[in-house]
Amino acid sequence: MAENNTLEKRIKAGRALRVNVPRSSHGDVGNVTKRDPISLLEESSAGRVKRLVPLRYGRMLVSPFAFYRGSAIIQAHDLATTPHTGLVQPICGDAHLMNFGGFATPERNFVFDINDFDEAHPGPWEWDVKRLAASFVVGARHLGFEPAATDELVFNAIENYRIRMTDLASMGELDLWYEKMTFDYMLQNAKYEEGRKGIAKAIEKAQSRTQGSLLRKMAEKINGKWIMHDAPPDLFHIQGRSTLFEADEDWAQLDLQAALSNMLKNYLTTLSPSHRELLGRFQVQDVAFKVVGVGSVGTRCLALLMTDIHDQPLFLQVKQAVPSVLARYVPVGKSPFKHEGQRVVFGQRMMQSASDMFLGWNGGSGATVRHFHIRQLRDMKFSAEVETLSELTFGRYAWLCCDILARAHARAGGLAPEISGYLGKSGQFAEALVSYANSYADQVERDFQAFRDACRSGRLAAQTEADFGADLHM
Repeated sequence: MAENNTLEKRIKAGRALRVNVPRSSHGDVGNVTKRDPISLLEESSAGRVKRLVPLRYGRMLVSPFAFYRGSAIIQAHDLATTPHTGLVQPICGDAHLMNFGGFATPERNFVFDINDFDEAHPGPWEWDVKRLAASFVVGARHLGFEPAATDELVFNAIENYRIRMTDLASMGELDLWYEKMTFDYMLQNAKYEEGRKGIAKAIEKAQSRTQGSLLRKMAEKINGKWIMHDAPPDLFHIQGRSTLFEADEDWAQLDLQAALSNMLKNYLTTLSPSHRELLGRFQVQDVAFKVVGVGSVGTRCLALLMTDIHDQPLFLQVKQAVPSVLARYVPVGKSPFKHEGQRVVFGQRMMQSASDMFLGWNGGSGATVRHFHIRQLRDMKFSAEVETLSELTFGRYAWLCCDILARAHARAGGLAPEISGYLGKSGQFAEALVSYANSYADQVERDFQAFRDACRSGRLAAQTEADFGADLHM
């Protein structure tokens, strides 16, 4: 290895970045006064299924925390005017606390990791840490935690990111790539009884969320074929009686079978030969539109049901990949991929400790009208029920998220020595992030008020789940 690539020199290079970007400067929230959050939301809703956009806004109206989850574009805009070290690498792009969770690896180990990469894109590593830190404060306020306790948990979590990055900087590349956080490990090392009970409950719940258990809940066999239930707005057939597509939308007139066949043909080229062979042992039974999340509501997402000769199911999620909200705002570092689905898959494979063996994209080139990425639907997937967490368990959860984010950054960018050198051995960065997270949470509350006013005035059409369901019933 060349002398200028030694570990010590790279750590020193990271330390030198403090001259132009002091760690204390990260308390700055950027220029948040000269932008209209409503215009940014309208921009992010363009091209979505028209009937579902009010549902998206309705879900965001529930609380500032829900609004924060659905408005990544606003913070991306704001982060563009904040200080950063210039260390640009693949980042998650939407690393809030609800985008972490449990899932099964191909070897059926149950691991905790980042689980959403829709916004994955090259960018400053600090942006992920700031979005995560702010989500801790917005979430803690949602749960009514005391400010002092919130500051402490944010500080401890960000400090863990720093400490973990120092450890990762000394690890070999293969050791880093093999690093995983399993629920069995967490259960064995939990310090508090409350935490142990929560982890055991998560394991039990995940083990019940299999493809087989999902089949009976989502579908029934009619005339020898499995058909998914229409349950709008969450699940509906695109061209059935329960469709939420308006007559003038392209998917309302789509030759669905031809489009699905072409998509699967292209998707297969993105899988390994062995997984292509495995998928070839399943036959398509049904496909339906599935509404997911908060920020993704209105983007096109399908649930694809397949079965093998034993009538055992495989559910795939076919999710639209639109340009990352970061794309317009990153200072340097464009995505090398013209296909947005490939961008998402690359980000997931680089940052996640173990990825779904059916993870792929729908192939094609930049000329493809819409891009999609594909993975298994819900197989042993688990998300924390944040509303049930005490201050203690919320703090431990935040600590864990920062642990995972540090590993994801070190793995994806190979810049752990530089980041570690920059962060150093003190809590200055963590102190700055506590300040940033509180100030940005204040801004989120102001933006939420502006959003609520826009919904009340009619500038934005919003419907709650209940109102949306009532309209469907009528």
